[in-house]
Amino acid sequence: MTLQKSATVVASVVAAILVVIKLIVGILSGSAAVLASAIDSILDIAVSMFNYFAISKAEQAPSERFNYGLGKIEALAAVIEGTIITISGLFIFYKGVMNIVTHRQIEYLQSSIFVMLISILLTGGLVIFLNKVYEKTKNMVVKSDALHYKTDLFSNSAVLLSLAIVYFTGWDWIDGIFGIAIAIYIVKEAYELIKEGTLMLLDVALDEKIVEGIKKIITSQPEVTDYHYLKTRRSGDTNFVDVHVVFTPEISLMDAHRVSDRIEEEIKKLDPKSKWHLTIHLDPYDDSPHEE
Repeated sequence: MTLQKSATVVASVVAAILVVIKLIVGILSGSAAVLASAIDSILDIAVSMFNYFAISKAEQAPSERFNYGLGKIEALAAVIEGTIITISGLFIFYKGVMNIVTHRQIEYLQSSIFVMLISILLTGGLVIFLNKVYEKTKNMVVKSDALHYKTDLFSNSAVLLSLAIVYFTGWDWIDGIFGIAIAIYIVKEAYELIKEGTLMLLDVALDEKIVEGIKKIITSQPEVTDYHYLKTRRSGDTNFVDVHVVFTPEISLMDAHRVSDRIEEEIKKLDPKSKWHLTIHLDPYDDSPHEE
């Protein structure tokens, strides 16, 4: 089992533990914040299981039908996960408003506080683990999972704070206020996740810094007179680069190919943790269209 797959399994187990303790206390206490956190943990299990499936598919080798592999499943998973997080955020917002309107009193405060402390410790450890896995693999699914549980960490901390305020002041409406604030934060974070996944699905160019590095590498080769048609994109853990490189007509194919290999090796150093798929077209002259 790969490291990224192991990460999704660990996330699922942690989420399952949190569901049990949060759901029980959330129902008994009547806290909108705790119950919302429990529902979010239920969604976490479904999302982590889906992520395991997505990673398994994304890791499959290119086939006759899918020549470039299935790396974009990672981006699709990020969009789906972001949508699920958004829905849970809207539900939390609704519960927060209803608790304020109905003036529902929170019970079992001490038990709720204890549950949220355990939740923060488990979630914090999981976020650290997932971030380390992402740094090693640059897997977008793992990154989205880490972001998901990071929002959980912040929301759990907010829930704990709201419960503490209610415990010391008796202001039950504070629980609803914090529930609404948590919901707004969750929806905001989900939007960023959906945006990133969508941009990858639309073949957005690589980071501007990397693109500038590619241009610098190409133009630094003394045998190269020009370049054009530079296109970049990312799919899963692979960076794709297509470019036409112009040489003088007198250069031999062997020498031009040698320069091309040198360019490829230098470009790969810009992001050594990612895979690269480079297509360099060798031109004896500039065949790009020019406006008169």
